[in-house]
Amino acid sequence: MAVPKRKTSKQRRNKRRASSYRLNKATVVKCSNCQEPKQPHRVCRACGYYDGKEVISVED
Repeated sequence: MAVPKRKTSKQRRNKRRASSYRLNKATVVKCSNCQEPKQPHRVCRACGYYDGKEVISVED
């Protein structure tokens, strides 16, 4: 059975574990209808359009 030759320091252990907790930045694209920033494959919150069609009515 494999055994570590030297003790793993707390810093090295924590650095290794930290990679799984790293958060990715959210992807943002411009709405093709109103040019407001929105998440891809989601209805635009500003105008209510998705794929060139009005999905929800947004009150101004």
